[in-house]
Amino acid sequence: MFYVRAPLIEPKPGDLIEIFRPFYRHWAIYVGDGYVVHLAPPSEVAGAGAASVMSALTDKAIVKKELLYDVAGSDKYQVNNKHDDKYSPLPCSKIIQRAEELVGQEVLYKLTSENCEHFVNELRYGVARSDQVRDVIIAASVAGMGLAAMSLIGVMFSRNKRQKQ
Repeated sequence: MFYVRAPLIEPKPGDLIEIFRPFYRHWAIYVGDGYVVHLAPPSEVAGAGAASVMSALTDKAIVKKELLYDVAGSDKYQVNNKHDDKYSPLPCSKIIQRAEELVGQEVLYKLTSENCEHFVNELRYGVARSDQVRDVIIAASVAGMGLAAMSLIGVMFSRNKRQKQ
């Protein structure tokens, strides 16, 4: 279920919002009345869209409370509480309270261990995790194994060719 701009069904407070940026997914937590709390690089403006990929180049982020409409910009978004079957969400009041207390704070940001997806999962479930990071690591591992296998086959082919000469 994708939303562009105004969703057909309003997200509920405490919901995870997945925003589909061109090369990655940005995550926020819905806190009610059209607002989300999310991580943004100190220089990012609301609705920066693809420009927020620059967040990968900084080690700090600001916790911001902004209108979902502004944060998503022209990008599609959806409610995605994808870990509800694995982890019990914290009480909604606790999620909102924790999110609101962090607004305005500068926090450590690391693409691989403390990104926007880690942030919202920590708020909702008390577990910091990022499937995007896991998926990239798995893909890189598979690609690396494929390259290693191709290299090994090349070495064996070359050795076999030399032996025949």
